[in-house]
Amino acid sequence: MASVTFEQATRCYAGAERPAVDRLDLSVGDGEFMVLVGPSGCGKTTSLRMIAGLESVDAGHIRIGTRDVIDDDPKDRDVAMVFQNYALYPHMTVAQNMGFALKIARIRKLEIQERVSDAAKLLDLMPFLDRKPKDLSGGQRQRVAMGRAIVRRPQVFLMDEPLSNLDAKLRVQTRNQIAGLQRRLGTTTVYVTHDQVEAMTMGDRVAVMRDGVLQQCAAPRELYRNPVNVFVAEFIGSPAMNLMTLPVVDHAVALGDWRVPVPREITDSTGELVVGIRPEHLEINGTGVEMEIDVVEELGADAYLYGRIANADNTFNQQIVARTDGQDPPLRGSRVRLRPQSQHVHFFAADGRRLPFSRGTG
Repeated sequence: MASVTFEQATRCYAGAERPAVDRLDLSVGDGEFMVLVGPSGCGKTTSLRMIAGLESVDAGHIRIGTRDVIDDDPKDRDVAMVFQNYALYPHMTVAQNMGFALKIARIRKLEIQERVSDAAKLLDLMPFLDRKPKDLSGGQRQRVAMGRAIVRRPQVFLMDEPLSNLDAKLRVQTRNQIAGLQRRLGTTTVYVTHDQVEAMTMGDRVAVMRDGVLQQCAAPRELYRNPVNVFVAEFIGSPAMNLMTLPVVDHAVALGDWRVPVPREITDSTGELVVGIRPEHLEINGTGVEMEIDVVEELGADAYLYGRIANADNTFNQQIVARTDGQDPPLRGSRVRLRPQSQHVHFFAADGRRLPFSRGTG
């Protein structure tokens, strides 16, 4: 196994206004499951392909272990990639698909059979080894693609949105299988997804990217509790964090009759702050600000209230989401009062930076 290290790695496309990946510094530990997440076009897949050698590196370095691989051919990097569309050969059986790379590498036939059998047992594919891909479900095809990577025994697994073609139930099941399999194998894994729920439930650490720039890399819980800027705060979490731009008055910000003092060194330099509150950190029917409910999303144990809160002029136009008990949620069209839990409030400057006196650590 081996670590993977990006050192100021940059990828520029001709005619583009900005780099697809801009001076990326990121270290993936030996045996770690690292997830790259972000919206479409953020550079996460490009970063993955740079490791594989499918995209060139215009500046900086990429190391696998201690070896700089930017000048190595893809076949010499000792990585195995799992693609979004499975990329299985339709005319080959499952066993042939899984063993094809080994056959090309001139591995002995008996060893190929042993490796394919071992991977098939690991992935519960033994009953399907003689079938063609067209005879398999989407989840089974994805496991075959995983098996093809496993039999190579690479230093690094690279996975590019491998679950995006599966239905919702199968995605949950398969992501648990992939995460469990990686723990058992202990192979360094870099996994790309646009789904932040996938990222939060699978990764040892999650790297959030935007416009080719790494925003934050941390354990899932740290990302959720202490986002470094407004983008990470809004991207991580479902539903997203509520973000409101509030004026600073008399060294405090207020939401209805909820008022929080702000340090003088902050208020002396700005007239407004962005306040972030997650839906589960809003108390219902306390003192605070009035909310008019537009939609009630009932999920069994919990319910989410989507609506608008009153501004200073008593108009309801600031969107907000609150979580409440699903046993007896308020009705659509009704009004409730919301009060933020002070120990879970996040503050950001006008430029999006997290401010040091944020309380979102509970």
